[in-house]
Amino acid sequence: MMILVTGATGNIGSPLVATLAQAGQRVRALVRDPGAVTLPTGVQPVTGDLNQPDSLADALTDVRGVFLLPGYADMPGLLAHIRRAGVQRVVLLSGGSAANADMSNAVSRYMALSESAARESGVPWTFLRPRAFMSNALRWLPQLRTGDLVRVPFAGVAAAAIDPADIAAVAALALTGDGHEGRIYELTGPDSLRPADQIAVLAKVLGRDLRCEGLSDEEARAEMEASMPVEYVDAFFSFYVDGTLDESQVLPTVREVTGHPPRTFEQWAEAHAEAFR
Repeated sequence: MMILVTGATGNIGSPLVATLAQAGQRVRALVRDPGAVTLPTGVQPVTGDLNQPDSLADALTDVRGVFLLPGYADMPGLLAHIRRAGVQRVVLLSGGSAANADMSNAVSRYMALSESAARESGVPWTFLRPRAFMSNALRWLPQLRTGDLVRVPFAGVAAAAIDPADIAAVAALALTGDGHEGRIYELTGPDSLRPADQIAVLAKVLGRDLRCEGLSDEEARAEMEASMPVEYVDAFFSFYVDGTLDESQVLPTVREVTGHPPRTFEQWAEAHAEAFR
């Protein structure tokens, strides 16, 4: 069974490729520049544009399972190509906000539409709905390089953040095993933490006296609008200021699917400590 991993160098795709390769699976990694990436031995790099499904003919040849990212311009057309290529299962990365199906919220909309396209594609599907990623803490690197104060948006919001490697572990099983078709896996880490809690863990791991300070909503909006479209800023304010998305609940799904508990934020921080130094 050949498996195609899209987003193969990303937070989830990278550990997924490694997990599948270590398990002896035949893996094809969709990348932008094969010459610029280092992949595990035996993994085949391929190119293609998910916004242009016609470009994926070579990438989909002999593929029976696809790990797919959400939100592309023509998800129905993309999934139609995947079906015509003979793919037997799709594992779609989604998110908790897909359940809201709020078409007025840009993030909820693209998640829900991606799931709808998969449901209607005729290809057996599994949806992964992780909560916040532990790797989001890497956004604090520029501040940590210049001092010990970390200023964050939505400082009062707790989330049961998950290690992307645990998402990859669930994805690998859904791609290679039976019984996952038609399942929606809501994925969380083992603890519900606020940004200050995560920063306290980083302080312990790094041996630094780190401090957390919340941005005002006005400061947060200005900072976010400098790096993303306004409709996405509005979506996050809806989630975390208006309270339309609750990511604080700890769920047992990772243990139930994989047989091991999800990694703690401290374990994630220790594994990635060098990135913060």
